Amino acid sequence: MNDRAAFVQLVRALAPWNSQLLFVGGWAHRLYRLHTNAAPPAYLPLTTLDADVAFAQRERLDGNIRSALQAEGFEQQLTGDHRPPVSRYTLGEDASTGFYAEFLTPLIGPAYTRDGTQLATQEQSGITAQRLRYLDLLFLSPWSVTLNENWDVNTPLEVRIPNPVAFIVQKLLIHTDRATGKQSQDLLYIHDTLELFTHELDKLNVLWRDEIQPKMDPAWVRRLLQAKDDMFESPRLL
Repeated sequence: MNDRAAFVQLVRALAPWNSQLLFVGGWAHRLYRLHTNAAPPAYLPLTTLDADVAFAQRERLDGNIRSALQAEGFEQQLTGDHRPPVSRYTLGEDASTGFYAEFLTPLIGPAYTRDGTQLATQEQSGITAQRLRYLDLLFLSPWSVTLNENWDVNTPLEVRIPNPVAFIVQKLLIHTDRATGKQSQDLLYIHDTLELFTHELDKLNVLWRDEIQPKMDPAWVRRLLQAKDDMFESPRLL
């Protein structure tokens, strides 16, 4: 399957909610190469068939996202034991190997109710999103990139992604909670993102100092700096 074509199809389906949604995870890492300040290296980016789409906590998404996705050929799959279950939208006949989209939203506050029920998912606009800690950081000062003729689109499509500082900070904060394979993948994402914006590190440092750190819980900042020290030498970014 042509993953670019599939991704464009997803972006078109979600166009009515473009200003409220954020493409995060592996596709954000890939889309950074389209930013005007990026210096793409010669090697190709790591590809992924899953697209993680996030919306902010308490965001009101009018309309029905599920219907919009189904109209574009995406099929809904409900996964997991949570209530409501996580919804995955697959494009392609083989659900195990086809392109698919999942939705995420921040987990802010306690992870469990008083009766012990896990607050793992949230239903919104016909879809169900996984609730994840630290995800709200990705909505601080987001960037946007444009899918142009190189993506076989007749009309340019704007896509919102996290700024690279928030992207790296969130990856560091979740690192120890990730499976081993995901930890390695996230370190690759961090490396590639730093390489893409090496010549912009001074500007990114200002973004960290003025826009990201002041809005973080002090305990999160301490956890972040400890994670940085545990994994590698201090980069100029932080």
